[in-house]
Amino acid sequence: MHLGRRRRGSATPAEYWDKALQRRGSPAPAGAFDGTGLADGGPGAELLGTPATALDFGPAEGENAAVLARTGVEVTAVDFSAVQVERARLLWAGEPRLTFVHAEACAFLDQEPRRFDAIYSTWGAVWFTDPEDLFPRVAEPLASGGVLAFSHREPVAGHYGAQQMGGKWLEGRETELTVWRWQYGPEQWADTLECHGFTAVEAKVLPNPDPTALGTLLITATTAP
Repeated sequence: MHLGRRRRGSATPAEYWDKALQRRGSPAPAGAFDGTGLADGGPGAELLGTPATALDFGPAEGENAAVLARTGVEVTAVDFSAVQVERARLLWAGEPRLTFVHAEACAFLDQEPRRFDAIYSTWGAVWFTDPEDLFPRVAEPLASGGVLAFSHREPVAGHYGAQQMGGKWLEGRETELTVWRWQYGPEQWADTLECHGFTAVEAKVLPNPDPTALGTLLITATTAP
């Protein structure tokens, strides 16, 4: 799995996300579940059906996880960044149904015995993990008929598969790390999910309210009942 390629004097993949997320401001209060990241909202928690348990991959500040927890869903939120996990735990310390875990997605799934009614990722870990590694692991802990939902930025035409995303994040020195993200069009995602046993796959691009900006690719699928 290509989480990042480290060069001499460069940051680790975890440091990349730690520093990137430290630059963000304070999150908005948990209000509505945001499944797309678009300015006009778009689909929300209805994407997940009516789960009793949910797994959030790449929760960032944890707003979506907190929204679900406040409706009675038992939510486990897994993030690769130790800094982000600590921040999220402090922000939502009063939510008894919400647990934040510091782990890489595939490593977490390899050791997690529980089953979940829904697994989701909003511009999160599914975008940054090789689907050939992730999807077989995701299918196993999903309860029968469980929902997988994820979103990422609309891909640029012709730029599909593993794409490099570089960045200089550590202050005070020219430290660079290239991480990888996997982006495909709707048909490619649908084919990949179906190859791994998912059914009822729906994949579409939601346009950005700003006509000059890229939209969001939104995918939902279920496990066979």
